[in-house]
Amino acid sequence: MGRTPASKPQDPVSVATQTLLEGVGREIASSFPGITRLGGQVVAALYLADGPLSMDALSEQLGRSKSNVFANLRALEAEGIVERQRAAGARHDSFALRGKYPDVVVGAYLARLRRVVLDKVQLCRRSLEILGDAEGPDADRLRARLTSLLAKYERFSLLFSELIPTAEGPIDLEQLVDGLPVALVTAIASAARRALGVAARAKATRRK
Repeated sequence: MGRTPASKPQDPVSVATQTLLEGVGREIASSFPGITRLGGQVVAALYLADGPLSMDALSEQLGRSKSNVFANLRALEAEGIVERQRAAGARHDSFALRGKYPDVVVGAYLARLRRVVLDKVQLCRRSLEILGDAEGPDADRLRARLTSLLAKYERFSLLFSELIPTAEGPIDLEQLVDGLPVALVTAIASAARRALGVAARAKATRRK
């Protein structure tokens, strides 16, 4: 009987690299509309690279078409995660992360979240203006809901303005966290635990 050839062991470096590419791909695709898993893989590839990469190099490394890579690079640029560069005498652009990873991604996500919160503040205010002095049960119910929602979004907006700096460019998360007083971090963590505990108890009560 012939022997079944033993399967060739996989290179652990290649497997580990691919695992990171896939994980970052899923993470970024789920966080940024308009960026696919390939876009996240581009971010991971740029992080692992020793320097900026051309679109051709990214396309070859990730095994995807240049058009797909380019579309995601454009979206990553728009979010402030990636920047294009052109060395003196070079004919084509190369691409690099705009800051340290994962800081640049977290910073871009916080900037997107800040924009969403501010947009919702304006939306609630505009809706209340349209509602005006309308009377009746339906108007009263809607006014109460809008007023409550506006208060929540304004609170979120205040949280952003007080704790997270508004800055052009990527945020250095290590510097930001290291600059926070220990007492403040402890107080925030304690408040979060209490809030989560209250929410969990309220949810359990509703189930009974």
